[in-house]
Amino acid sequence: MLDTEVLIAGAGPTGLTLAIELARRSIDFRLIETATGPFAGSRGKGIQPRTLEIFDDLGVIRKMLNSGMPYPPLRVHLGPFSLRLSPMGGQRQATESTPYPNLWLVPQNHTEAILRERLAELGGKVELGTAFGSLSQDDGGVRVRLATGESLTTKYLIGCDGGHSAVRKAVGLSLNGKSLSEQVLLVGDVEIEELDHTVWHVWPLARGGPVALCPLPEQFLFQLTVPRASAEGIEKVLEKVSGWRAVRVRWSSTYRPASRMVDRYRIGRVFLAGDAAHVHPPTGGQGLNTGVQDAYNLGWKLAHVLRGGPEALLDTYQEERLPVAAAVLGLSSRLYKTRSLKRGDATNQLALHYRMSSLSSGAPMGRLHPGDRMPNVRLADGANLFDQMRGIYATEVVTQKGVRILVRPDGYVSSIGMQPTKEYAGEITRRVKCLADGLGESSQ
Repeated sequence: MLDTEVLIAGAGPTGLTLAIELARRSIDFRLIETATGPFAGSRGKGIQPRTLEIFDDLGVIRKMLNSGMPYPPLRVHLGPFSLRLSPMGGQRQATESTPYPNLWLVPQNHTEAILRERLAELGGKVELGTAFGSLSQDDGGVRVRLATGESLTTKYLIGCDGGHSAVRKAVGLSLNGKSLSEQVLLVGDVEIEELDHTVWHVWPLARGGPVALCPLPEQFLFQLTVPRASAEGIEKVLEKVSGWRAVRVRWSSTYRPASRMVDRYRIGRVFLAGDAAHVHPPTGGQGLNTGVQDAYNLGWKLAHVLRGGPEALLDTYQEERLPVAAAVLGLSSRLYKTRSLKRGDATNQLALHYRMSSLSSGAPMGRLHPGDRMPNVRLADGANLFDQMRGIYATEVVTQKGVRILVRPDGYVSSIGMQPTKEYAGEITRRVKCLADGLGESSQ
């Protein structure tokens, strides 16, 4: 007898996104978190354009935008001189096909708070102070013992519990890869008064290693990244490099930049997502975003299978997401090694696709291929396609020439020019007509 259909271990951005996806589909789940309180720091602060589109679909985009700000310009300090550079990723104008074209700076604690609030609106909650303990599984389900002593049986267990994932270790998987530096870095949120809050300060030639001071969407609060000195804290390093004093350190943590991932996303009825499956260096802002998109890919598939869909659909989670994680890890590792301050189209995750997936079929239409992210378009009635796609179902788009495009619940094209099928795309409840046939000309 099942106690819940899905157990999610870890209530960071990945676990919260997955819980929201299940909650809005009325799937029974529990979301447990080892920590006794919400995360307090700004750590994963860069929200990529594709993730902003996901947050739009989840119903939290206004709050995300209001809680953050555009990435600021860079001020690079070189001894007595300084250079002002354009923001990482640049600043682009929104277009019909890409309504959120730029990186958005939202401290991770704000992101998690907004997602928790959305989950509560849907009737879900986070069970704080509840750690995963151990598991055993068979064809009928997964038996889990929690650190509280409670035992339960679930249909599926999803490990979203970070780089030190207890779920990953329990199924015998390892993070394979390497450290990118022997140096331990320290990151913290610091309060500094009377400092220009409109630029991202960088000291690339500081003794001991580069130092960066990123403004956050709170007055006089910055995220500081420094090489960890054995006898020096954040305050001393900051004052020595910049001449400014930290009024208060609100949060700090250490890490060693690494590029690691698992070679499998699934062991039986146990799945991994987010940092439990792949650990990124901070360059490029890929870690949090890749985890959110893992959850966005897995959520609708779990729901479809639990409603009676084919179990084989869950195999496509690893098929689609593992190559993406490998490509993203390669990108962020290259950015770290080159110390590049520029971010191009490769980092915004709009071009990531599932063209080689077994769920993608049919012929390309111009630049739009099966497996691509579906761009926003104007419909025949004047509405936006993204507005019509918002929700939990697949969408069938028909061009003026009658070409069918089937869009999956996660916003990727399942097929072009073929008869729609419900087998892998979810229940089709919408059929909308495009205003024009130039769709394939603006797929990015």
